Amino acid sequence: MCRTRGRDCIMNELSSTDSDSEYCKYWVEWFTYAEGNEYFCDVDEEYILDRFNLTNLSNDVPNYLQALEMITDRLPEKALSNEERDQVERSARYLYGLIHARYIVTTQGLKKMLDKFKRGDFGRCPRVYCHQNPLLPVGITDVPSQKGVKLYCCRCEDIYNPKSRRHNMIDGAFFGTSFPHMLLQVYPALKPAPSEQRYVPRIFGFKLHAIAELHRWQDEQREEQKKRLGISSPT
Repeated sequence: MCRTRGRDCIMNELSSTDSDSEYCKYWVEWFTYAEGNEYFCDVDEEYILDRFNLTNLSNDVPNYLQALEMITDRLPEKALSNEERDQVERSARYLYGLIHARYIVTTQGLKKMLDKFKRGDFGRCPRVYCHQNPLLPVGITDVPSQKGVKLYCCRCEDIYNPKSRRHNMIDGAFFGTSFPHMLLQVYPALKPAPSEQRYVPRIFGFKLHAIAELHRWQDEQREEQKKRLGISSPT
């Protein structure tokens, strides 16, 4: 598989012998194996070719038809100049992300993302008391180009930024706001018991709120002592 050579591999090797081009033949395979795209699963071609699943996407994606042809490996190799092909490729990435958001809440898409979740492909919760609980990608909004993808922990029920700079640049709308919660609804056994452990800040062994209470008690005792002695408090 062409994991490191990227687009150049597709452009160059598809025009070479059939035996060589088999390794880089499929755009979706190249995209999902490209560095920085580890959060994505491969969307079935049957799903992409069903126009019902792509309803309204043509209004949001420039060069929509050519981008769709690129994703499904139907774009003629010499139909575009290099500059035009770069533009279509950007549109293809964007279109695939929008399709991906819809696909991963289907039965088949949930199964594929479940496998990635079990492998820890999305990373693990950085919170100490979550004990390396695996994370799930989630969008803060379903509107594209607004916010980057975040990672949701189903143990502490909080979200975190990805560690990788590449992952931070992924559009959160390519995963949507519903995906992790849909997955946990379909596979409820995945959801662990909420973490009951909480970090308690202390100073010399005393909880901070206990120290504050002690200080308030000392102030009250001091004021009462002054009253008994007839000493007025300074103004």
